[in-house]
Amino acid sequence: MEHYLAEIDWAGLGRDRDYYPSPTHWEDEVLYFLLVDRFSDRSEYGGFADRAGNEVGGPGQDRTTPLFSLARDANRADFSSWFAAGRSWCGGTLAGIRDKLGYLRRMGVSAIWLSPVFRQVSGSDDYHGYGIQNFLEVDPHFGSRQELRDLVREAHDTGLRVILDIILNHGGDVFAYQGNQPWFYYQGKRWPVDGFRLHRDDAGSLPFGPADPGVAWPGGAVWPGEFQDPAAWTCQGEIRNWDAFPEYLDGDFLSLKDIHHGTAPRDPALAWDLLRRIRGFAVAPPLVWLAEVYKFWIAWADVDGFRIDTVKHMEPGAVRFFCNVIHEFAQSLGKENFYLIGEVTGGRAYAVDIVNTTGLDAALGINDIPDKLEFLAKGCRSPGDPDTEAQEGYFDLFRNSVLDNKESHQWYGRHVVTMFDDHDQVGVAHKFRFCGDAPGSYRLLPVVLGLNLLTAGIPCLYYGTEQGFNGADPRRGRDASYSDVFLRECMFGGPFGSLRSTGHHFFNEDHPVYQLIHALCALRQDHIALRRGRQYLRQVSASGADHDFVYPQPVAGHLRWVIAWSRLFAGREYLCAVNTDPDQELALWITVDHGLHPPGSVMTCLFSTDPAQVGRQARVEARNGSALRFPVPAAGIVVLA
Repeated sequence: MEHYLAEIDWAGLGRDRDYYPSPTHWEDEVLYFLLVDRFSDRSEYGGFADRAGNEVGGPGQDRTTPLFSLARDANRADFSSWFAAGRSWCGGTLAGIRDKLGYLRRMGVSAIWLSPVFRQVSGSDDYHGYGIQNFLEVDPHFGSRQELRDLVREAHDTGLRVILDIILNHGGDVFAYQGNQPWFYYQGKRWPVDGFRLHRDDAGSLPFGPADPGVAWPGGAVWPGEFQDPAAWTCQGEIRNWDAFPEYLDGDFLSLKDIHHGTAPRDPALAWDLLRRIRGFAVAPPLVWLAEVYKFWIAWADVDGFRIDTVKHMEPGAVRFFCNVIHEFAQSLGKENFYLIGEVTGGRAYAVDIVNTTGLDAALGINDIPDKLEFLAKGCRSPGDPDTEAQEGYFDLFRNSVLDNKESHQWYGRHVVTMFDDHDQVGVAHKFRFCGDAPGSYRLLPVVLGLNLLTAGIPCLYYGTEQGFNGADPRRGRDASYSDVFLRECMFGGPFGSLRSTGHHFFNEDHPVYQLIHALCALRQDHIALRRGRQYLRQVSASGADHDFVYPQPVAGHLRWVIAWSRLFAGREYLCAVNTDPDQELALWITVDHGLHPPGSVMTCLFSTDPAQVGRQARVEARNGSALRFPVPAAGIVVLA
């Protein structure tokens, strides 16, 4: 294995290989984000099939984990030991993911987003993968380089693309500040360092400089060896004010050590001026090394895209440099549309600026999309109001806006990733999945899935949603430590299965939510308008009187009503509607496009969570221009065309 970037055999990496081409349009894809450690250990049997569709039976020598039963297995584990197990490595592997490619493809997803697979600090509990010690190696908990390569190859053979989660902003806790104590950011001062660590909590027993591979390899210091240069690290201590410029750029992300990408203007008055900061940015060698690292993984594993972590904490000039290098390299391999998704927190306008100025292809995490999606489905949020310039509702995020220098409704659909559950739930102290905050939330899963999969944007599902995972922090009061653990249950059961279970897996292809996702993904695939169409929130009315049509808004904090929107593409309109009332069917008048559907025309139900409705027709009448009346099942979805 290479100790230094200079040792990479670039000519040999791509020899005699045909690289998998990029999709023409990423908005045609459905992403699925999984934590490698929490997905599969390849010991499961029953409930799912292999790539060829053959049921995986057992038990046997290698198949020892049976399918979960709600009645038999839920809430049986001792809470303390179960929670403790969730705070460390649980045992998921790359081989386990490879074993479940058929399960994923039949569900309808088309691209797998893997949590970081790179080697973590020795002895750490960084099962999530965000504390890298060796950027050129796969963590042995997960498998090997070759196993990653085999996974990607077989995923491509199955019709699935693979996106790697990567980190540019920081490495792991690879060195110790003086006294092996936490040091904190203060006015940009560079703090003294005792040395690189041999393992977690080591007091810095290796020199802070080039390491002897005979002593430090493989688990000590940081690799490749170029990163052992002390100038590769900002050494300014942990961030305390996460919104203070330039502290959030130059400080350490908690104990994870900040990498020096280059120099740029540090006047707080210029924090908003992205173009000036980009023009004033000078690249430092560590940024070049990072680009080389991730070029290696494209060439080695044939991955299809990167999700770039913590873009907020990087200079936009550094992001721009990296995007240019990676796009050019991927194109040299025939990957013309290699996708770079940046974790960009903040408002829509800021995300537009970052995407436009840096070369990122899409933004993830803008405008609290998970919150807006989740609580619109739960009847607690406004869907938006096209008659105002406010950006308070979910549908407001996808409107064209001259203020953002975007006059196309479709721009946002191509450049924004939408999801409602994730592994962090930033900004929430006691964290919970969609189904975890209240017993009735499970019933509303069809609503949020309809919103996620049938509205504009590149939809992303979080592992376990298809099995109704309901992870939630049950503690109350001030202790919110390790709360994110409750979002990260094991699909394969192990010591930390969902619904406080152990030793039983959740790969159930007959689960009703899995089947619903399959149906929605198939509908989306069959109708291009549901993937690429322009999007318009529609007015609704109970009476049908012209003066009574409104964009639904919460009353006293509640919205138990029909949310409807149209997707328009190439002269066709698809009308989608969800009902946030979990108890009763609602039949409202819904506005449609008057030019495409004049009074007297007919629309037909293509999909409904009530199968009896499929094929039923609704006649358009002269109400609010043009409108039709169609019942939407309780906590359900309908699509008409």
